[in-house]
Amino acid sequence: MKNVRQTNINIHRDSWVEINLENIAYNMRSIRKNTPKDKKLLAVVKADAYGHGSVMIAPTLLASGADMLGVASIDEGVDLRQAKINCDILVLGAVPVWAVESAVNADLIIAIFSEEHLAACKQAFERTGKRPKVHVKLDTGMNRIGVAADMAAGFINEVRKADYLEFGGVFTHLANAENRAKTQIQIDRWNSVISQIDTTGLLLHILNTAGAMCYDVPNSNMYRAGIGIYGLYPDLPQDGEIRRPDLKPVMSLKARIVNIHEAHDGEGISYGHTFTAHGNRKIATVPLGYADGVPRGLSNKISGNLNGKDVPQVGNITMDQMMFDITGVDAKPGDIITLLDEKHSIDNWAKILGTINYELTCRLKVRLPRVYTR
Repeated sequence: MKNVRQTNINIHRDSWVEINLENIAYNMRSIRKNTPKDKKLLAVVKADAYGHGSVMIAPTLLASGADMLGVASIDEGVDLRQAKINCDILVLGAVPVWAVESAVNADLIIAIFSEEHLAACKQAFERTGKRPKVHVKLDTGMNRIGVAADMAAGFINEVRKADYLEFGGVFTHLANAENRAKTQIQIDRWNSVISQIDTTGLLLHILNTAGAMCYDVPNSNMYRAGIGIYGLYPDLPQDGEIRRPDLKPVMSLKARIVNIHEAHDGEGISYGHTFTAHGNRKIATVPLGYADGVPRGLSNKISGNLNGKDVPQVGNITMDQMMFDITGVDAKPGDIITLLDEKHSIDNWAKILGTINYELTCRLKVRLPRVYTR
């Protein structure tokens, strides 16, 4: 039996994303099994859980081994709080100084890395009477946000002395986990900082999904699990030991046929006629397009599954619709074409487009209903 839950959004379209919660739980348990018992595990649910729906999957993650959650912004954290998610939530991105008080009121942990952050935290404490919860973010080589490694020990010691803060951790982010030499430079910088500070009671986290599969960093006690939760692997090194957890696919993309017609020999399909029928072809249209997150660059390069048979997508993908050549397949309007499943992977889409699977899962969230199954 399949149990189904739906988010409360517009579902008056014949296209949707299915999220398998049982596979989410399986992946989380697999990652937990792959994590040393003495290390905590933070599940990253930023960008609406990489397009999978953070509010809907958070309970499953927490029940399957996650100790806390990570988001990119205060707003993402507030969404979880409004859904009665009561675990520790770390805002991994840069928090605007004018919004620190909002984070405090929502009981969120924020990343800090500047004197401006300290001033804003002090002001928030004076206004609310609540000590802001903070982790210090280090920049060990990502060159994005964070206090520079050579200045980090002094800053962390200043944070440690601030009685208006609840100081809970230090973290950094690997820029090139697939490159062992470059990653080792970051690990060395991290180790240098950690060796200079009092780490009592602190969560120390440097390893992301890829890092946890490939490196051992004794000066850490928490891993951050991201893309692996969703059944996808990040880029990994081509050398050395890799502890690859067993993962199951989570997301599938489906659409119902809304029209079937015949295109005659020599006729073009869709804008620009980038596909021309050779002989008479049976063409099916589904209500799914690039406004739903299926990139136009995939036009004429992907296929789907219809009643157990592979059918090629033909013609340019349009804003709201796309066509498939279903010649030779017994089908009728209302039948489902599956664009993403175990065989038709989002990794293949990423390879075609020269991008990463993360980007594409995040795109599939604009207006597609989410259906959650077990």
